[in-house]
Amino acid sequence: MPSSDKSDSPRWRVIVVGGHTRSIGKTQLVCDVIGAFAHIKWLAGKITQYGHGVCAQNGDNCDCAPTDHVCAISWETQTDSGTDSARFLAAGARQSFWLRTKQGFLAEGLPLLRAALREAIDQANSEPPPLIVESNSLLQFLKPSLYLVVLDPARDDFKDSARAALYRADALVLRGTPETFQTDNPAWTKLPSRLLREKPTVTQREGQPLPEPLHVLIQRILEAPPGVSI
Repeated sequence: MPSSDKSDSPRWRVIVVGGHTRSIGKTQLVCDVIGAFAHIKWLAGKITQYGHGVCAQNGDNCDCAPTDHVCAISWETQTDSGTDSARFLAAGARQSFWLRTKQGFLAEGLPLLRAALREAIDQANSEPPPLIVESNSLLQFLKPSLYLVVLDPARDDFKDSARAALYRADALVLRGTPETFQTDNPAWTKLPSRLLREKPTVTQREGQPLPEPLHVLIQRILEAPPGVSI
């Protein structure tokens, strides 16, 4: 059984999928990765940070105190519940979780995540399987094995935190062509040319298969020793 001592905590292969805003296909990319490596017993999850006045326990408006109900985690049990974590199961993940925290309280949610992951590997009596998580905020607390960022020029919302995280990306997944990001579009799409030039970039429309360059990157991670402590 893994020790509770962080220095002896299990090491993981962790893939994080982020993006600059909502509804740009981050969840679909997680599903694409899971489906493309169907022989892998993936642990998959999503981290959601709710705004003020919303309870992390159920995602509804709540009048609980600012320090009450700051985080909650649940394991998905169905493939058709309509949640993103259910989509991960439907794509082929062995297990799927949803971690919810109030905005700014992810640190308080990490012990829940660690405990849930330890329980999962203890029950399976196995080494930690590859873990894929849809989140930007998790990067505040760990350096993943691979960080993929989805960009869609059709969406003009670009959070400052997401812009800063771009420089940590291992690859950019464009929902438009590279030329789209250089033309007369909203200011946020005019990304530094150095970023697009230096970062590996692939174009993938939703519904298309996982691009071969991403397949190669992920295969390398799966073949490498696990090195991430959560």
